[in-house]
Amino acid sequence: MRAAEEQVRGPGRPAAASREDVLDAALYRYLRGQRVDVQAIAAELGLGRSTIYRWFGSRDGLIGEAIVAATRPVFAKARRGARGKGAHLLLDIFDRFNRRLADAPALRSFLEHEHDAALRIITTSGGTVQPQMVEMICSVIEAEIEAGSYDPPVDAADLAYAIVRLAEAFLFREPIAGRRGDVDRLRNVEAALLGIPRPRRRS
Repeated sequence: MRAAEEQVRGPGRPAAASREDVLDAALYRYLRGQRVDVQAIAAELGLGRSTIYRWFGSRDGLIGEAIVAATRPVFAKARRGARGKGAHLLLDIFDRFNRRLADAPALRSFLEHEHDAALRIITTSGGTVQPQMVEMICSVIEAEIEAGSYDPPVDAADLAYAIVRLAEAFLFREPIAGRRGDVDRLRNVEAALLGIPRPRRRS
């Protein structure tokens, strides 16, 4: 088998870079606040740009997948650290997640340097990021429903979509830096969406 592969590639010739290699290269740049340059990645990996576009559709598609890859561990950490059950657990997950996004240097840098492109990539329903964010949010809502800890006011998928769109409106309408007050307001509105009553004010 190895001899057959060498006949195809030629002895000593390295294997061609994979789709995962391209995503890793994009993720490396994104996490360091560098511009994700398709031409530079193609040259680095010995690929044609057409190959990268075939795999990811566009630069937006490549960056979108890099953002999702960077965001999944952040969401997982928020989920592990959250406490409570039902609506209160969900609110804690979402609040922890939102605050980590608001503090994420890579995301902040992307929004500051390529704001229009960043908004398009993050908030387009036909893109990569928003549908996967909705899927992540929906998964924790459904877990609480299945546990018998939460009865949502609307369908779980619709609630997840509303939660994601709400976060987009509060976090991404302007560059993230300096918008911590919006994260606090976002928590209050998410609580209302989840059906958590506001604490009564002391008279």
